[in-house]
Amino acid sequence: MRIGILQTGLAPDALIESSGDYPDMFVRLLDGHGFSFTTFRVIDGQFPAAVTDCDGWLITGSRHGAYEDHPWIPPLEDFIRAAFAANVPVVGICFGHQIIAQAMGGRVEKYAGGWSVGATEYDFGGETLTLNAWHQDQVTVTPPGATVLASSDFCANAALLYDDRALTVQAHPEFQPAFIDGLMRTRGKGLVPDPLLAAATARLDTPLQTRTMADRIAAFFKQPRTLNP
Repeated sequence: MRIGILQTGLAPDALIESSGDYPDMFVRLLDGHGFSFTTFRVIDGQFPAAVTDCDGWLITGSRHGAYEDHPWIPPLEDFIRAAFAANVPVVGICFGHQIIAQAMGGRVEKYAGGWSVGATEYDFGGETLTLNAWHQDQVTVTPPGATVLASSDFCANAALLYDDRALTVQAHPEFQPAFIDGLMRTRGKGLVPDPLLAAATARLDTPLQTRTMADRIAAFFKQPRTLNP
């Protein structure tokens, strides 16, 4: 099964040598599930020719806001809606979670409550998963037809399911502790309040359930579905 990675952001240059760029992180996250991957740098205007060019799509995180005025955002929203119409599965992570919600009629805003950074507990219908977070924007209004799968004390709409068409997660299962530490050092200072950075630093050794989330993403991609012409 070929997964197209729609890259909407870039990892800091200082961290790429040790952690790789965002597509590399997803390849590692989903290793062992039998996927092959092709990356499209939509942030640079590189889009697939058709939504059926791959068997499924994964939209990465980004430092940009879904509501910002960038030339690649409207065509990305069009692509998402076309994938929905064709029933080609889409997974969205952080910015990907947000842009899918926005494309399908939801609302994304810079959250007045501030930032969520580092190891964070999410309630997935009674099962607690600890995953790394790095965001201020949130889906504040869910689109029609979306089901809330997970929430936290900070983020009410932390994971959404759109029947068998899309699975989206606000957290970053692809971010390992070393990368979160690097983000705090390269992008966090002056952007994220110091007390939040200190609290996240103190939780860098917290066990994460990234494998559980990876298995859920893989199972979503692999479930049987009929493509629409």
